[in-house]
Amino acid sequence: MLGTGSAFSKRYLNNNAMIEWKGTKWLIDCGNTAPLALHALNEPLESIEGVLVTHLHADHVGGLEEIAFRMNIFIGRKPKLIIAEDLVETLWENGLKAGMEDSEHTQLEDYFEVRAVKPEQTFEWLPGLVAELIQTKHIPGKKSYSLKLNRSLFYSADMTFHPELLKRLVHDEGYQYILHECQLTGEGAVHTTLEELLTLPESIQRITMLMHYGDEREQFEGKTGMMTFMNKHELYTFDI
Repeated sequence: MLGTGSAFSKRYLNNNAMIEWKGTKWLIDCGNTAPLALHALNEPLESIEGVLVTHLHADHVGGLEEIAFRMNIFIGRKPKLIIAEDLVETLWENGLKAGMEDSEHTQLEDYFEVRAVKPEQTFEWLPGLVAELIQTKHIPGKKSYSLKLNRSLFYSADMTFHPELLKRLVHDEGYQYILHECQLTGEGAVHTTLEELLTLPESIQRITMLMHYGDEREQFEGKTGMMTFMNKHELYTFDI
């Protein structure tokens, strides 16, 4: 985990991950603090193949400009980018274009090898790694996609509580790992709260790890039921 914190966390950095699969490394989201986290982990940018994006908030895409500039200018290659097809135009036109457009670079594809995928359809991310982006609710009117991997691991984007989805994944589809965002205080208007997650049956709590939390985490140690907190800069191994 490059970071495990919420958008405004200062202690835990943005909730972004680095996945290694058979020697290939990718990022799941690349927020404002992702370049800092890679530096802290002594992870050379040359080792990163690309980025998969779940949605377009800055704590999930705010580091893309730096990553793209450094890879294109200093390394001499475009990073790969996997993104839902209905987010491509918005990412460029309403995000990266302002800082990255010039006479020679007028579209997202000038900086990235873009692979636009259809939501709700499986695709082979890497050899032997099947993925699917599924739409989950976050900000009304804005698309956000959570990630399913090898029909075994669910990685949530920012999302409101959806117990029916979690129960279906675990009880009907046999998912073994749930990595879920968790808002520790306040009402869950656009996020899932710890209070809500604690209503899940033990069969789901036992396989749920919490991420995307606030800087008040220490106050909630030992108060997360059967669920555990993920830690920034920590390596996790999953058998999927």
